[in-house]
Amino acid sequence: MNLAVDWADDVLTVRAGETELFRYVCRPDASPFEGPKPYLHPVRTLAGDVVTAYRPNDHRWHKGLQMTATDVSGQNFWGGVTYVRDRGYVELPNVGTMRHEDLVPHCAGFAERLTWHTQAGEHWVDEIRELAVQDVEDGSWALRFGTELTNVRGAPLVFGSPTTSGRDLAGYTGLFWRGPRAFTGGEVIAADGQGGPEMMGREASWLAYIGQHDEVDRASTLLFLDHPGNERTRWFVRTTPFPAVNPSFAFFDKLVLEPGETLRLHYRVVVANGAWDRARIESYVESHRWPRRDSMNSTEGNE
Repeated sequence: MNLAVDWADDVLTVRAGETELFRYVCRPDASPFEGPKPYLHPVRTLAGDVVTAYRPNDHRWHKGLQMTATDVSGQNFWGGVTYVRDRGYVELPNVGTMRHEDLVPHCAGFAERLTWHTQAGEHWVDEIRELAVQDVEDGSWALRFGTELTNVRGAPLVFGSPTTSGRDLAGYTGLFWRGPRAFTGGEVIAADGQGGPEMMGREASWLAYIGQHDEVDRASTLLFLDHPGNERTRWFVRTTPFPAVNPSFAFFDKLVLEPGETLRLHYRVVVANGAWDRARIESYVESHRWPRRDSMNSTEGNE
């Protein structure tokens, strides 16, 4: 299926045939409290069903699929309130921004350069991000997400989460998906016979979320594949009170990035028509293994 990439007014749109797969908003019109940063929404299946939520009333800073960081040396690049040990969630003047600097579209997606700035205006991180559509097949397509985060602060950056600050099983940080309200109570299937909401905080090479849509008699499956090189991943996943999935790189343990060092992360998100069972998911994973070598500039799988 032919892909079309359109880039206009700081929004990049990718289509497969007549179906819009996603919109990527580079410069969102958001309040500072929401931690302005790029996001993908709406994301759609090949059947046209939307599988992301935008600014839900419980967390206005949740926007589709986006890269986040809840605690970076005390700064919040997630948005909203910050969890403080022995105090709970409080509103602090520490909500940073991820600023779009440049973007180069290609035949299946784009490469983007971003800079991370604290609320005080300090430049802490340079990021190179690449998104590419892959494996457009009968009933599914995949989004390849890669990022390189380089510490330019001049001092160590310590990545953490609410859990590293004392909140039990709230280790969210990194690539975060917020699902539609209708997906609440959905099914979770994971690698090695695992599954269910008890996947919170566990390790697995992949995790799938299956939800039912309102209005139409259809379901959709989101399959999140963790790259073997992402050594610290533990899953943040909720089915209630809202649907969310995040392969966290700082769930239980903080990650220290020294000055000049680069953190590289790679993921693949499969967006599929229908409710896939374990057998179908495992068959897909087996036939779409990660290549032995992966690079930010690779376009493998785009044919």
